[in-house]
Order: sequence, then structure tokens, then C-alpha cells
Amino acid sequence: MRLALFDLDETLIAGDSASLWLEHMVAQELAPATMVAEEQAMMSLYHQGKMDMHQYMAFTLQPLVGKSRTWLDQQCQHFAEGVLRERLYPEGLARIEWHRQRGDVLVLISASGEHLVAPMARMLGMDHCVAILLDEEQGMLTGQTRGTLSFREGKVARINQLFAGHSGVWQESHGYSDSHNDLPLLRAVAHPHAVNPAPGLRQVAEELHWPILHWQLAV
Repeated sequence: MRLALFDLDETLIAGDSASLWLEHMVAQELAPATMVAEEQAMMSLYHQGKMDMHQYMAFTLQPLVGKSRTWLDQQCQHFAEGVLRERLYPEGLARIEWHRQRGDVLVLISASGEHLVAPMARMLGMDHCVAILLDEEQGMLTGQTRGTLSFREGKVARINQLFAGHSGVWQESHGYSDSHNDLPLLRAVAHPHAVNPAPGLRQVAEELHWPILHWQLAV
């Protein structure tokens, strides 16, 4: 079994799905506009490698407390099709297809919530979706998360959980990401790739001679 592990935000798409989703909720009057500035401050910490992901998720999920999971899934499906689809990098789609033709197991793995990542995984024809899981009670969202967060070392842990019982799961695996927060994942795969890398990842990629890929939106 060969895994092809793709990060979503700033790797396969131009932009961050969670930030774009918050802006969408504000535009739809589902969240207060004051949340945007605070979320951007948290994202600044993310880029510095200092974000508390539990805190970020608790904050950004506040507008969804008490909403039904069915409603959220419908909203996010429309959001993925109407907003995120046009942000997909053609080179990323081509790389996914290359792995598909090889018979590799395709995994979309992200530190964003499953409500945003799952629609993209379906759109891209991925075999598996690994994202932050949302807690719910009787079909209603609690605003909390559950399980291991797929963030930093948590991505490696979630892959090990998903493929428990499969020997040599990391052998011949490929990984693609833009962020130094994904260094644990990129160090775990056999073939790491830095896609449009942030400065921290670029430095490591250059030192370790990892391929650096430059993907752009179609003009």
C-alpha cells in the first residue's frame, strides 16, 4: 500500500478554508464581523508555529453551537462548490491524478474541521479524509471537537490510527504540504514535497533537499 497524503489549505487550494469559511459566515450573517480580526490574529500565531489549535477550534466553532449537523453539511457542500473549487491549483489536481493512476491510496489530511475538508475530499475523489472531528449530541453541534486533532504530530497519529494493522504504512508514501506545522508528517513519509512553502518549511526543504513545488491558479 502506497499512501499519497495531501494537505488542503495553501497546498491544494489558494487560501485557508477555515478563514474563508468564517468570512462566508460573516457575509451570510451567521457570525459577527468582529470575529474576523481575532481569527486573523490566531492565524498569525499559526504561521509562527505558536497556535493553540484547541483554542482556535473552540473560537471558530462558536457560531455553530446548536446548529444541526445536517444543516452544516449542506452549507459546507455549497461553500466547497461555490468558493473553494475555484481555488484549486491545477498542478495539484494533476498530481492527485498521477497518484491515482499509480494505484496509490489518496488521503486528504488537514488541520481544518471535517465539515470543510470532507466536501473537498469527495470533490477530489480521495479515498480517505482526515480532519478535525466535530462533537455533536443528538445531531446538534456542541462547538467542541473530539479525538486526536489532526494538527502537527496529530496528523501522524491519525494516519497510524486510520491504517492500524497495515504493516509498512509509511513505506513509499508521498506527502505534500506548504507549512512547517506539517514537518512531523513530512518527516514521516518516504517522499516529502514542499508546496509553495512558507519560509520555515522552505528552509528545512532546502537543507534536506526535498522537492519544492510551485503551484499557481490558472490565469
